Amino acid sequence: MSTTILTLEIRYEQDVVLTRQMARQIAQALGFDAQDQARLATAVSEIARNAFIYARGGTVEFSVDDESPQNLWISIRDQGPGIPNLQAILDGRYTSTTGMGLGIIGTRRLMDQFQIESVANQGTTVLMGKTLPKRSPQLTTERLHLLRDQLDNREPQNPFEEIQRQNQELLRAMQELRQREEELTQLNRELEDTNRGVVALYAELDEKADSLQKANELKTRFLSNMSHEFRTPLNSIMSLSRILIDRMDGPLTTEQEKQVNFIQKAAEGLSELVNDLLDLAKVEAGKIVVHPSQFEVSELFGALRGMLRPLLDHNSSVALVFEEPVDIPPLYTDEGKVAQILRNFISNALKYTEQGEIRVAALMSANTITFSVADTGIGIAPQDQERIFEDFVQIESKLQKKVKGTGLGLPLSRKLTELLGGRVWVHSELGKGSTFFACIPSVFPGSAEVSSIGQVTWQIDPNRLPILVVEDNPETIFAYEKYFQESNYQMISARTLNAAKQALVAFQPIAIMLDILLEKENTWAFLLETNSNETTRNIPILVISVVDNEKQVMARGAEGFLIKPVDRFSLLNKLSTLVKQGRQQKLLLIDDDKTWRYVLKQLLVHIPLDILEAADGREGIRLAQVENPDCIVLDFNMPELSGIEVLNQLKSNSATSTIPVIVNTSKQLEPEEQKFLAQHTVAILSKESLSQEVALAQLREALRKAGLFLDT
Repeated sequence: MSTTILTLEIRYEQDVVLTRQMARQIAQALGFDAQDQARLATAVSEIARNAFIYARGGTVEFSVDDESPQNLWISIRDQGPGIPNLQAILDGRYTSTTGMGLGIIGTRRLMDQFQIESVANQGTTVLMGKTLPKRSPQLTTERLHLLRDQLDNREPQNPFEEIQRQNQELLRAMQELRQREEELTQLNRELEDTNRGVVALYAELDEKADSLQKANELKTRFLSNMSHEFRTPLNSIMSLSRILIDRMDGPLTTEQEKQVNFIQKAAEGLSELVNDLLDLAKVEAGKIVVHPSQFEVSELFGALRGMLRPLLDHNSSVALVFEEPVDIPPLYTDEGKVAQILRNFISNALKYTEQGEIRVAALMSANTITFSVADTGIGIAPQDQERIFEDFVQIESKLQKKVKGTGLGLPLSRKLTELLGGRVWVHSELGKGSTFFACIPSVFPGSAEVSSIGQVTWQIDPNRLPILVVEDNPETIFAYEKYFQESNYQMISARTLNAAKQALVAFQPIAIMLDILLEKENTWAFLLETNSNETTRNIPILVISVVDNEKQVMARGAEGFLIKPVDRFSLLNKLSTLVKQGRQQKLLLIDDDKTWRYVLKQLLVHIPLDILEAADGREGIRLAQVENPDCIVLDFNMPELSGIEVLNQLKSNSATSTIPVIVNTSKQLEPEEQKFLAQHTVAILSKESLSQEVALAQLREALRKAGLFLDT
C-alpha cells in the first residue's frame, strides 16, 4: 500500500517545469541529498516532457510506501499513440534523429526501479521508484498526510506560479469530471443492457401468460365437451340399470341383481367425477353465473334434509341434525350454489363419520351469514387442514379405502363460496371431529333485489296456446297467472264481459275460463251468446265458481265445471281434457341416441300416448310437419342439426310453431342457452342420474306443462 502525496496535470510546457520543481521539493522533504534530488528532478522532467511532446499531456502522481522499506514512486501516464519501438529503445538498438528514446534509457539509469508499458493508441505508463535514504526516519501515514497538505497549501513564489497552481487545480477538476462521465457512461450502458433484459423477460412472461391462458381455455373446452360425451353413455347405463333393477322386463336372479347394482354404482361414481370436474373448470374459467334470489334459510335446510335422507338409510348410527334458524332474515344470493356448498360439506362429513351426529347450523352476524357443518368423525390433522381444499387431494385414513370420492367437493365449495363473496375454513381435531364453515354476504354484492308481478298483455305469444280467463277477483287472477307461468298455455285476462268480447274479436282462444258470478255482469247471457255464435261455438268453456251449480252450468252449454278454490293440477288437467277432446295424443321423440329413446318409451309405457321416433333433426322436423304431434321431446346435442337449430326451424314454421317442446339433455347448459330455451320451450329435463320415480315424475310434469292430458 502507498499514500499519494501530490498529483499534477501536464497540459502546457510550463507544467513540465513545475513537475521538475515539485520533484525536487518532494525529494528534499523526504531527506534525499542534493545529488539524488537532481537525479529525481531530471528523471521526472525527462519523462514528463516526453508525455507533453508525444502525447499532448499526461498525469504525474507522487506516492510513498506505507511500510518499510519505503520508496518514493513517481507514476506518469498519458493517453497518446503509444511507443511503437519500445523494446528496441530499452535494448539501446533504436536511433532517432530527434533523440527519441535517449531520455527513457537515461531515466532508467537514474532511478532504482523503472517500469514502462505502452499500448498502441491507448497511451503509455511509466512507473519510477527511488528508495528513501537509510538515514531518514520511518515516515508514518500521519506525516505523509501532513506533507501532502503542505504541498497542497504551499504559497506561490510569484504570479506565474499562482497561475500554474490554478491551472493544476482546474486540470484535476476536469480529470475528475471526465472520470465521473466515463463512470456514468458505463453505468448507462449497464442500465440499457438491464432494461433490454427486463423487456425481453416481460415479453417472455407475456408469451407464457398467453400460452397458459390458451391452455386453460383448451382444458375448459375439453372438459366441457368430454363431460357431455361421458354423460350420454353414463346416463344410458344408469337408466338401463334402473330398468333392470325395477324388473320392468322380468325378474332377476340374486347374482344378476348384485352385478347390476355394481354397474349402477360404478356409473354413478364416474358421473359424480365428471360433474365435479366440469363445475370446477367452469368456476376457474369464470363461466359460472350467479343467479341471486330471495329465500329463507329454514326452507333451504328443509330441502337439504329431504335430499340427504336417503344417504342416512345406510348408516343408522349417524344422526343428521339441522338446527332451527333463529332471527335470520331472508337471504338474497344464489340459493342453488349455497345448497351445493352445504351438500358437499354434509356428504363429506357422512363419509368420515362412523357414529354420532352431523349438525348443520346458521348464524347471522351484521351483513353476513355463517353456515357450519360439524361432525363427530375421525378429524383432520393440522398439516392437512389446508391441503384438503386442493384439487384431487384425499387424506389417507382408515376410512379412505371404504368410501369413494373425487377429491373435488371441498375445492369446488371453496371456489363457489369465493364466487358469492365469502370464504371457507375448517376447525378440526384428530379423533374428535371437524367443523366446516362457509361465511357469505346475506345479500350478493352488487345485486339489487327486484320483485314484480307479470303484467297482463294482449300480445299473443306464437309459441303458447291462448286461454281467455274471464275473472274480476285480483287474488284469483294472480293465482291463475302463477298456475300458467311454466305451462304451454298463455293466460289472457279479461275483468269484464266487454273486455272478453273484445278479446274474442282480436283472437281465438283454445278455451275460455269463466267465473259465473262476475259483479254486475250477466254471465249466463254471455255463456249462451258464445255457444250460439258461429265463430265461437267450438271454443270449450270451463266455468269456475264458488257455487256448486254444475248441472245448470252444463245445461247452458259449458264443457266443464270446477269449484273454487281450484289447484293447479286439477285446472291444467281439466283444460287438457277439454282441448284434446278425447283424441289419441301424439308424442314425438327426436334423439340420435337409440338407447335414450328406448328409456323414455319405457318410462311412458303406462301412459296412453302415440309415440313417434326420429333419429336425427331433419327426420324430426319432417314428422312434426306431417304428424302434427301434441308435444315434442328434443335432444339438445345431435349430429348435423343441433337441438337449437331444430327448435329454430320448428318455431319459424307456422305449421309447427305452436307445438310445445321439451328439451332433454345431458349437457350442462350455458346461461345464454338456458335463457334461449326458457323462452322457446315448456321444460328442460336432464339426463342426469335420477331414480326411476323422479325421472317419471319430472317427465309427467313437463308433459302436463305442454298441455297433454295424462289420466294415469
